[in-house]
Amino acid sequence: MLRHKSRIFTGQLILRCRKRENFHMTETEKNLTSGPQAGTSAGVASATEHEATASQSPSPLPDQERRPPRRRPPQKRKKQPVSTEETPALTDSQIKEERWEPRQFKVPPVEGKTRFHDFDLPDPLMHAISDLGFQYCTPIQAEILPSTLSGKDASGRAQTGTGKTAAFLIAVITRLLNHPHPGERPHGTPRVLILAPTRELVLQISAEARQLVTYCGLKILSVFGGMDYEKQRQQLAAGPADIMVATPGRLLDFQRRGDITLKKVEVMIIDEADRMLDMGFIPDVRMIIHSTPPREKRQTLLFSATLTGEITRLASQWTVNPVTVEIAPEQVAVDTVDQIVYIVTEHQKFDLLFNIITRENLERVLVFCNRKDEVRRLAERLTRYGINCSELSGDIPQRSRIHRLDDFKSGKIRVMVATDVAGRGIHIEGMDHVINFTLPHDPEDYVHRIGRTGRAGASGTAVSFADEGDAFYIAPIEAFMGRELHCIEPDDEMLTKPVAVYPAKKSLPRVRRQTTDRKPPPSRSRRPHF
Repeated sequence: MLRHKSRIFTGQLILRCRKRENFHMTETEKNLTSGPQAGTSAGVASATEHEATASQSPSPLPDQERRPPRRRPPQKRKKQPVSTEETPALTDSQIKEERWEPRQFKVPPVEGKTRFHDFDLPDPLMHAISDLGFQYCTPIQAEILPSTLSGKDASGRAQTGTGKTAAFLIAVITRLLNHPHPGERPHGTPRVLILAPTRELVLQISAEARQLVTYCGLKILSVFGGMDYEKQRQQLAAGPADIMVATPGRLLDFQRRGDITLKKVEVMIIDEADRMLDMGFIPDVRMIIHSTPPREKRQTLLFSATLTGEITRLASQWTVNPVTVEIAPEQVAVDTVDQIVYIVTEHQKFDLLFNIITRENLERVLVFCNRKDEVRRLAERLTRYGINCSELSGDIPQRSRIHRLDDFKSGKIRVMVATDVAGRGIHIEGMDHVINFTLPHDPEDYVHRIGRTGRAGASGTAVSFADEGDAFYIAPIEAFMGRELHCIEPDDEMLTKPVAVYPAKKSLPRVRRQTTDRKPPPSRSRRPHF
């Protein structure tokens, strides 16, 4: 019965709508024939008639009330993929290069200093050197560039911060530009291979290389562990790389799978050879070198912080009549870095560290500890006292380490607490303070730590804390550098205890399980001893 009534009702509505349409059609025809005045009167009449019919029409039942239309939820627009092609950037750089001339890079000659103008470097490379603000060569650059630019092998003893990275990069970039490879090269066949012991050093060398090849049109590729394997494999398949910077382990993985071939390597560079020896990478390095052309058909450069007997034997095996360049460590550690050692107790270390950072208003500080647990506790405590701080150690995933280093370089992080994993090859501009919260056990690590400041001739300050246990390491450091350290006691104001901003985390006590239901173990009677 209800269905029948609803059909009758809908039928009446359809008839009414049809009558209205016919009525309006006739009215419009009358308006067209009678003129505007007639159309106006007819429109008023039709409006009144429409109101009358609407008032006479029966009201719908409550069950038949019209429901408001449902609104569709707003659809999320899909983000368009951002193209990573560098064609516009390369075009702009080529335009800049065409307009730039070497005479725009003016550096006056100074007695006792070597300019980059004194070498016959390509114009695109000189343009990048001009943008970076390099004017005069550092001692190792002035000594090693004449030999490496001529294609000779070299082995150098140099600490980080002496400009050795730019020295070998300038040499290989000049070679690649002066001797371009004829024809096409298959993917995964670099012309220059640079080996480094740590991921951070690989990223640092790659960053400096990209700055120097801004106008050269060369491709730099980084290969290291701790990152997505397939993503790096896709980068290898994207095109041949001119310069490849890699750690030994990940490089061997790609080589075993056939993604990388080292038969076309023209220049082989081994950085931080002593560090590789300490970390046990020398067997891997041997396998990699045996995959490259013979030493007579390639140029080999080897750099180390110390030239021990084993490093010297390795250099003789991998090079041909190398030119040896030595930069004494004391020249780096003493001449450019102001070193201060505070004699304190273990409980006064944090108070002194907090007051040095806040009272001297330091914007970017690198703090070193010996162990990973010390790094974690110190970073948490600095954060609790209101200092923007982060930690860097081997326990941090590689992606997080890269992100934190970038934030620290850009100034988003004020204090970075790190182990010696960040002590080799990390170049951070504008950092003039390095603090050794605990003194290292190895004097060479001390030199590498303070080498994060006072780089390439710039001035810096290295502060060290020596308590009852650290005081024993001062004498070996002094003997290694050949001079005494300035040891003083801090003022009482610098030992004022700070006030925490956030409460300390409460550690919940361990609750032992009740073992009332368990039966006690049977007692064993001791056997008599005869």
